[in-house]
Amino acid sequence: MRKKIVAGNWKMNCLLEEGQKLTSEIVNMIKDEPIKDVQVILNPPFVHLHGVKKLIAGVDNIYLGAQNCSDQNSGAYTGETSAAMLTSFGAEFVIIGHSERRAMFNESNELLTEKTKQALSNNLTPIFCCGEPLEIREAGTHEAYVTKQLTESLFGFSEEEVKKLVIAYEPIWAIGTGKTASSDQAQEMHSAIRQHLSSKYGKTVAERISILYGGSCKPDNAKEIFSKADVDGGLIGGASLKSRDFVDIAKSF
Repeated sequence: MRKKIVAGNWKMNCLLEEGQKLTSEIVNMIKDEPIKDVQVILNPPFVHLHGVKKLIAGVDNIYLGAQNCSDQNSGAYTGETSAAMLTSFGAEFVIIGHSERRAMFNESNELLTEKTKQALSNNLTPIFCCGEPLEIREAGTHEAYVTKQLTESLFGFSEEEVKKLVIAYEPIWAIGTGKTASSDQAQEMHSAIRQHLSSKYGKTVAERISILYGGSCKPDNAKEIFSKADVDGGLIGGASLKSRDFVDIAKSF
């Protein structure tokens, strides 16, 4: 069975005390309201990794992730953070290729291949993001756009490597805009992504890969979105900064 996953992407939010408070609230809620068979992943800014790891220690189903990693293992790369460093801090997941990284920092499909290699070689599970902007959706070429992202970044990996990935589909037009893809639109794209993976690696491998929805998922729509056959959870942005909302989303399965 595919893993059910709810990952919180804090983005560039939370000062020290705020991050500790948010994590503690999530931990205490999950202790009081156990969530079975769902991996809950917290992806704070780098400066919070150590503190969050300490707070989630010993709590079932809560894992530590990061929001990015370098495409280099070490060296004179001021301001960068390597996958090896993330592993040493206890991270088990890393977000790669988020739409904001692609747009603001011009991260190419080729660069994301190298970041994925670094993550895998350092025992991190990549949460690999893909998705289309509004103009591509309106042009009706969104499936070709997203499958091209996957082909160019991931299709050089072996079957064993690809099985270790998590995919996150982000309809960019639904992030922070108040718009949300309908559950049917989410299912349509998740199905297309799975079929595309199957075309390269076979149905058995494609059926093992968790595909998360990453577009303005909230407590009031999560249950419907997560009910779709090819939606295996969510990559949560704004709602991950509200402990009650985030835990309720994780309980939506």
